[in-house]
Amino acid sequence: MTSPSAGYGPVTQLAWVTDDLDATEQALGASLGAVGWTRMPGVHFGPDACTLRGEPADFIADISLSYAGDLQLELIRPVTGDSIYTEFLAERGPGLHHVCCEVPSMDDALARAERDGFSVVQAGTMAGGLMRFAYLDTSAAGASYVELAQISPDLQAMFADIKERSGRAPR
Repeated sequence: MTSPSAGYGPVTQLAWVTDDLDATEQALGASLGAVGWTRMPGVHFGPDACTLRGEPADFIADISLSYAGDLQLELIRPVTGDSIYTEFLAERGPGLHHVCCEVPSMDDALARAERDGFSVVQAGTMAGGLMRFAYLDTSAAGASYVELAQISPDLQAMFADIKERSGRAPR
């Protein structure tokens, strides 16, 4: 197997799953200097656009985003439904969940992941086609997940705005 971060695309995000956004924001603010969190409550991932182990998935999560330098930090608090986030909390408790690599072509990245021997655990498309995402099971390498994300120009602009509001404007 090749390293998931070598060749899929740049690592653009670290993500934590938590049951307490306030506490995790405070901890990451103190340890990583992340400030100006942007919250997106009640983000719905519906069965028409999301799968969990190949089956339709329907779940809601609260999301919070900030930046540490150029690295996006994402916090995910599951609200309802089954997902890799609820599984993670049940099995391990709150913690670092995944590393995200931004990919120029999801189809190419998924073909490579299959060749590399990684299976897709959860995948989907955000409302409005803002982003396609797929989580690779990298547990054999001692890691939880690597997320592949193909991000639309509209979502990239939103991330740039969040980064600016968090006090770390794009260069």
